Amino acid sequence: MKVLFIGDIMGEPGRRAIARRLPKLVDEHGIDVVIGNGENVAGGFGITPELAQELFDYGLAAITLGNHAWDKKEIVDYIRREPRLLRPANYPEGVPGRGAFVIETAAGEKLGLVQLMGRAYMPTLDCPFQVARREVARLKTHAPAIVVDMHAEATSEKMAMGHFLDGEVSAVVGTHTHVQTADEQILPKGTAYVTDIGMTGPVHSVIGIKKELAIEKFLTGMPRRFEVASGPAVLCAVLVEVEGTLGKAVSIRRFRIPD
Repeated sequence: MKVLFIGDIMGEPGRRAIARRLPKLVDEHGIDVVIGNGENVAGGFGITPELAQELFDYGLAAITLGNHAWDKKEIVDYIRREPRLLRPANYPEGVPGRGAFVIETAAGEKLGLVQLMGRAYMPTLDCPFQVARREVARLKTHAPAIVVDMHAEATSEKMAMGHFLDGEVSAVVGTHTHVQTADEQILPKGTAYVTDIGMTGPVHSVIGIKKELAIEKFLTGMPRRFEVASGPAVLCAVLVEVEGTLGKAVSIRRFRIPD
């Protein structure tokens, strides 16, 4: 099974890059499942039902979120009824939506997906490690292959999660920082890992935001309303190939494709 995970999709430039580049990527590499992090799809902050559907129409089988999950109030009712849209599983019980889902490919293969959020420099939620252990054990009864989106600020927390789940899941991929890391690897027990997939969005920006706005805030320390940058975009993703029966990763490859 070949699984493509697209990094944080930033506003209209990110959606444009997917629309233009994803079909060819899927065809060239025989990709079976496409997943993307969509918490920045709506102008950089959150996601709406309409934009979630746009991503599904482009071919995404599931969308993960993160700390911007609730930025658009209209998503609350939508996430209750759309199992393919995942918020972090370590939100407390009773929060709308779910943090795990089983995807079935066109060939009938099943892939478990778990969304977690870190706690270092992030909103305080339940322990992602304990929740990961619980969710992975539950998904293993439904799918031999499992991918985990670790949405976190600290590289150390992401790396710890990778080693914590090594041999238990097919892949642990990092999102949130918007900067692609060059540490893709297969961990000793067969789990693919990368600290951050990177951002799918505007190239000439500060993590997707208009660079002049970000620079002004750093210079003055004053509050500033951020806006998504325009111009050329890039699609950042990782392709993980998984051995179907045991769920072990065979390979992991990074992509950074100009729009």
